[in-house]
Amino acid sequence: MTWLKPSWQSVLAILFCLIAFALGAMSKPEAAALAEPTATIAYPYMGTKGLIVGLLLIAALVSAVRLAPIVEAVILFIGAHFAAWLLIKGIAGFEGTALAPYFLVLAAAWLLAWRCAALLSSLRPVASGAKTGLRLIIPAIFGAWILIIWEAVTRGAGIPFILLPPPSAIGIRIANSLPLLGEDVRQTIFKAVLVGYIVGNLAGFVVAILADRVPFLRRGLLPIGNMVSALPIIGVAPIMVMWFGFDWPSKAAVVIIMTFFPMLVNTVAGLAASGHMERDLMRTYASSYWPTLLKLRLPAAMPFIFNALKINSTLALIGAIVAEFFGTPVVGMGFRISTEVGRMNIDMVWAEIAVAALAGSVFYGVVALIERAVTFWHPSVRGG
Repeated sequence: MTWLKPSWQSVLAILFCLIAFALGAMSKPEAAALAEPTATIAYPYMGTKGLIVGLLLIAALVSAVRLAPIVEAVILFIGAHFAAWLLIKGIAGFEGTALAPYFLVLAAAWLLAWRCAALLSSLRPVASGAKTGLRLIIPAIFGAWILIIWEAVTRGAGIPFILLPPPSAIGIRIANSLPLLGEDVRQTIFKAVLVGYIVGNLAGFVVAILADRVPFLRRGLLPIGNMVSALPIIGVAPIMVMWFGFDWPSKAAVVIIMTFFPMLVNTVAGLAASGHMERDLMRTYASSYWPTLLKLRLPAAMPFIFNALKINSTLALIGAIVAEFFGTPVVGMGFRISTEVGRMNIDMVWAEIAVAALAGSVFYGVVALIERAVTFWHPSVRGG
């Protein structure tokens, strides 16, 4: 039958749905209501259980038919996400009562979303807008399902709030604490991280040029750089606080130390990346050190330099937040995390973590976009 092409995800999703339907109740209140038909017991999914399972079965069966990939992906997307929304909405107010069919239905929805993402990944659109859209949609589906599974498992299994709050509670906390989070971001990112990142990378780049120009500096600095890069941040941060005080300069100093040597090592390696033929060609033109550096060696080193910039974009944020644990004014992301943990406000801790992750991702993405613009000639960029 050439019109059939079932994937293993759709087959497994159908199997999970059938097992869940055969097992019966999806929650403990529903099981109690089935055991006592005459009793008046409120339970989740009173009118939506059949709709949830039916949506998943229809989407999985349609997926088994040979269709255009984009059509199949749209059907799977609607079925999986609508069913997941109904599943999470139904368990609200009945946390900790989920039974095995609940988790089987959740797994079936996840499998269909997996199949949807796999189909979208296989598409090769010609239009640049469609390519950009796919680059955004596929990671968005993947990230959304991390949150969906997190929300569904914490609510269904009744995981204590203090151990792991659901994403919805974290989102509410973020929405209610925007002014406070904004002050923390301004103190940690716009002061400590950005200043330390710029100074550390610039200093590492300049010293790398000097080390390339003066051989004994290269032989002496690189081993020290490897040693210093292995220093534990929890040992350096208190010293910087004693030297530069409790405000943001001490955190910027930690960031400078963390970003200086990755930039130094990567730039020195990048300056040695140009080929012998290119250098011989520059010598035939009677090119001295500085024209060769500017026209050949620095462009060839750009992938290495941007590699250091991307690594340092995450190291800088981590360094500043950890440094704030050892003394800071009553503001800052690290200060907020350490104090709210002591107060058992775990949702606020996760809110700070979420904001830090978002800021770090944006920071990394900006550096990556600049890299694509500067190193457009590199094979890794030309290959997409």
